[in-house]
Amino acid sequence: MSRTYDCLCAGIIVADTICQPLPSMPPSGALVKTDKIEFSIGGCPANLAVDLVRLGMNVALSGRVGQDLFGREVRDLLTAAGVDTSRLEMSTTAVTSSTFVLNVKGEDRRFIHCVGANGEYDGSELTEASIRSAKSLFVGGFCLIESLTPERVIRLFRIARDAGVVTVLNVVISETTDTMAWLNPVLPWTDIFICNNDEAHRITQKSVPLEQALALQKLGAKTAIVTQGERGAVLIGPDGVQLRSGVYPVEPVDSTGTGDAFAAGYLYGVLRGESYASCLKLGTALGASCVRSVGATTGVFNAAELADFVGSHTLSIEQI
Repeated sequence: MSRTYDCLCAGIIVADTICQPLPSMPPSGALVKTDKIEFSIGGCPANLAVDLVRLGMNVALSGRVGQDLFGREVRDLLTAAGVDTSRLEMSTTAVTSSTFVLNVKGEDRRFIHCVGANGEYDGSELTEASIRSAKSLFVGGFCLIESLTPERVIRLFRIARDAGVVTVLNVVISETTDTMAWLNPVLPWTDIFICNNDEAHRITQKSVPLEQALALQKLGAKTAIVTQGERGAVLIGPDGVQLRSGVYPVEPVDSTGTGDAFAAGYLYGVLRGESYASCLKLGTALGASCVRSVGATTGVFNAAELADFVGSHTLSIEQI
């Protein structure tokens, strides 16, 4: 079957405002200077869409933004990046979702987030024909917004699986959502589930990444991947595949979007028919390229740069 898109991305879309790393958090009432404050696209599906387009993939994005300055700018940036935004809805009642990303040297990022128009997105915007037009369906930000319920994601993934479309799920853990109640019914319909080890700990209540990935696969995911930042990633796949990968050493500037870049690189390998190990290399390399610059997609490799980097650098991958 001929497919129009390599990937159809759906879920949260965010306008990010990101500062260059600060020497320290300012106390109340104080002002601290930074070299740069940047505006960029954010949200897992939007980041992944831009990253995949940079790798030469044909990608459409389904989501919702407000009819405001942020919403117009996000749409313009996505279109300029080459993402098909014809399925991007404009809310008449909510502002565009946005996040302030505060970077402090030597510390993890801090986020101030407004849900905005994302809270109106429920997946009904995607028709069966649009899902069948893609090779893969990526749903990102699951568990963050109440409107995108497990039943609605199952509907999307059921259509995708019937059509031979690869299903990929990414979560954003919410303090108010019963994550296990949401994931239990959806993971059996998920071909690839990717999360970081902190998220996996909150989902599985296990602290060892290998045990986390095994638990996630036992819940139904065909392939479960747990990323661990500078400690690499663990992959549990079908037919007894169990892999642990290291990292490519790079000088980090901003880790915003790193997980999305990893997912984009991994999915890029899947769509090219690469092995599990090769997909891990591509995902790890694209994630490494992301941290070199401020912004979720700013420094991500294109396809030629990715191939050159993977070909000239060694990554440790072992069968567990």
